[in-house]
Amino acid sequence: MSRRMISVLAAALTFSTAAFAGNISQEEYDAIAERIKPVGDVYLAGAEPVAAEPSGPRDGASVYGTFCIACHASGVSGAPKTGDAGDWAPRIAQGRDVLNNHAINGFNAMPAKGSCMDCSDDEIIAAIDHMIEGL
Repeated sequence: MSRRMISVLAAALTFSTAAFAGNISQEEYDAIAERIKPVGDVYLAGAEPVAAEPSGPRDGASVYGTFCIACHASGVSGAPKTGDAGDWAPRIAQGRDVLNNHAINGFNAMPAKGSCMDCSDDEIIAAIDHMIEGL
């Protein structure tokens, strides 16, 4: 082929691609962008983004939903089920100080703070309040 013919084909291909790109709707563009977006991010050691620190104490429902629910929703290993007065009555009868102490320091199969090592004692107590509210 001659150089002129190759140049014409290259120009036709370039302009036809540009014309196609100009005729797609915003929805089609968004769909394409969604399909080709990266799955994750790669950072060099030491250049990772800094995670935001919590702005304040977490409420009992948040702590429960993140850490406590795994055992207390179904009663795994004898954990008292959330909202079940029969499960909680003997524990509450021992007094609130004992209940709080067991939750903070661990008791039987429950690890200290239910594995929430970055929870404050007040956050753990708020989670207990959440589990026993309405009993």
